[in-house]
Amino acid sequence: MAQEQRKVLTGIIVSNKMDKTVVVRVERSHRHPLYGKVVRTHKKVRAHDENNACQEGDLVRIIESRPFSKTKRWVVLETLEGVR
Repeated sequence: MAQEQRKVLTGIIVSNKMDKTVVVRVERSHRHPLYGKVVRTHKKVRAHDENNACQEGDLVRIIESRPFSKTKRWVVLETLEGVR
């Protein structure tokens, strides 16, 4: 039986006002299927931050995990860059 690989994303923290939770903005670029132009899209995901260590503006790596709540399904893996 094969072990499943969990997704890892990188993004910028836009909010840390909740207890043990941060909101991370994850951007991705993809080519438009018809016109070929490179389009940038973003998504805001909630991530678990156990020690409340992250600040707004930090660049973080998050990993998929079990559901912590209705909207929280990611965990902060590491902080790549401090506040800009």
